[in-house]
Amino acid sequence: MPVHQILKMGDARLLRVAEPVTVFDTPELHTLIADMRETMATANGAGLAAPQIGVHLQVVIFGSPHPNPRYPDRPRVPETVLINPVITPIGTEEEQDWEGCLSVPGLRGMVPRWVHIRYTGFDEKGHPIDRTVNGFHARVVQHECDHLIGKLYPMN
Repeated sequence: MPVHQILKMGDARLLRVAEPVTVFDTPELHTLIADMRETMATANGAGLAAPQIGVHLQVVIFGSPHPNPRYPDRPRVPETVLINPVITPIGTEEEQDWEGCLSVPGLRGMVPRWVHIRYTGFDEKGHPIDRTVNGFHARVVQHECDHLIGKLYPMN
């Protein structure tokens, strides 16, 4: 699977709103996800959104079976493919914490995020996903889903 170039802040394609996926379990979707996994792993990312490689579909991947060298003290997040996500905050509690982004290399910023969220969507085969999470897991999901609406963390 090829490693794709990750678009960097300043590229107008990162500001576009991604389109929903309408057909699941296709060879094209599986190839996109495999390419995203390889690209994310090569960059030591905690997550990657399809728009970051110039594909304007509502597809994000996140998590790793191994500790992430960019976030060595953070808990592991389960490997997940999330398509057409919807995030719902649970409560109003927010916390600020440091974030980085593969599209904003070399920088970190303090970003407010909801502490507890529910996220729904689909996996690559079209099976529903419905999880309630908190902490770092919630932060990663919110960060990646921001890419689907053309938002980078410095815009928070």
